[in-house]
Amino acid sequence: MESGTSPAADATVGPTAAIKSTARRLLETLGAGQLSLDAVADAGGLSRAEVAAVFPHRDDLLTALLVDAYDASGAALEQADRDALAAGASAGARLLAVARALRQWSFANTAEFTLVYGSPVPGYHAPQETVPPASRTPAVLAGIVRSALQAGELVPPRRTVPGPPLLRPEAVALFGGTPGAPYTDLVERGIVLWSGLIGLLVFQVFSRTHDSVSDEETFFDFAVAVVAEGIGLEVPAGESTGGNTDGP
Repeated sequence: MESGTSPAADATVGPTAAIKSTARRLLETLGAGQLSLDAVADAGGLSRAEVAAVFPHRDDLLTALLVDAYDASGAALEQADRDALAAGASAGARLLAVARALRQWSFANTAEFTLVYGSPVPGYHAPQETVPPASRTPAVLAGIVRSALQAGELVPPRRTVPGPPLLRPEAVALFGGTPGAPYTDLVERGIVLWSGLIGLLVFQVFSRTHDSVSDEETFFDFAVAVVAEGIGLEVPAGESTGGNTDGP
């Protein structure tokens, strides 16, 4: 494609892919809250009717962008975990590998990261079809934690969830059931691990740490190790993870 040519104007690109490509570019300049079919049509050299023929409503387009973002980030983690497994990495090293992969994807796709993990888009409610793609990232983390449990790589917790379990059935199903004692709260701890990883990325992608941290890559690895301690998993310092997936 020649420089300056709209994806929508390139006959080699299908209309759905062209519209989504234009919309992703607009996410960077307008943000998800200001995305509209009219804006996409104007930026893509199309009529509003042509855009609406593919995505009848703005929410349909947002859903497609969300699904793509979840699938792309999930695929990055899955590949990193496969590479780490092929290299014979421990569960802790696998965790570091997938965390680095998500960091790399997040910095390379900040608009999509913001769409997924930033402020909710006013008036938009993600439909059920976004749930399977959204589950890919926690599923990778759950698989690593399950492997660590089965391999005896977890340290038993010193503090457990008080009272009854705090989980919805969907979370237990994603993990594959509730482990036996002393790991009965492992799924709750897995959610803490997941939210800690995403919160760390939010801080780094949105430049909340650049004024206080001199080496953000090293800090990221350190923080992943600290969060992993909460689930009883050791992230070995300097261990090979099957490939360099460091971000900026």
